[in-house]
Amino acid sequence: MSRLLLTNIEPETTDDEVRAFLHKYGLPPSDAIEQVPGDGTRPSVILDFPELDAETLHKYAERINHMFWKSRELSAQVLTERFS
Repeated sequence: MSRLLLTNIEPETTDDEVRAFLHKYGLPPSDAIEQVPGDGTRPSVILDFPELDAETLHKYAERINHMFWKSRELSAQVLTERFS
């Protein structure tokens, strides 16, 4: 499973809007989406892609990283698991 962190989304953006945006740029459907409001300055979402490996998700993330959407520059980063 791979996870994508999409940062600096517009605060009122719904899960459905995020999914539609990602679909428009060719990303496959995600299994789960988690809103991460933080302190409100750079709201984020984390999306789970159980069928994708990290390398493939990196290629998808490149399509949307630094893209402007709803007057905000997005940051797309693939999260990796850390084992202690």
